[in-house]
Amino acid sequence: MLVAIIAIVGSTIGRELIAGEPVGLVSFALIHFAGYLFFLLMPVEILVPLYLAEGHPGLVLIGLSVGTGLLAQTIDYAIGWVVSERVVDTLISREKFEKFKATFQKWGGWAIFTFNLLPLSSPNMLLVSGIMRYNRLKALLISASGLAVKYVVLVFVFPGGFG
Repeated sequence: MLVAIIAIVGSTIGRELIAGEPVGLVSFALIHFAGYLFFLLMPVEILVPLYLAEGHPGLVLIGLSVGTGLLAQTIDYAIGWVVSERVVDTLISREKFEKFKATFQKWGGWAIFTFNLLPLSSPNMLLVSGIMRYNRLKALLISASGLAVKYVVLVFVFPGGFG
């Protein structure tokens, strides 16, 4: 996993920095997308101040952050959906699964929002949402809300975000 992270960052931002070029939005989108895949945990929020300092517009960064995050989380959700029966059959009992599923149906929306709002592992939360067969549209809308609030705050807090 560490090798994949180094390869992604090195082939995007690293190449631009070595060439003396400003960091571009394509590298932002690629790294951000990869960071929201559940098997590559990267603190992609740190990219926002870096790209703001390079002069990229805050609204563009917010749009790219939410868009690429949701695209990756859709993949995370789908993987969870596909492997859910195998997870239940091999890792936990059906009884424990049903008990957790009932709890997740009740509180999952808040968990998804909180994990997306804060720098927590929201991709894993979407993976769990897929495993629990949580409503896909609801999960993605809640996720988008949390991501949007998080990135608006990040852009607002750092100099040059909306200016």
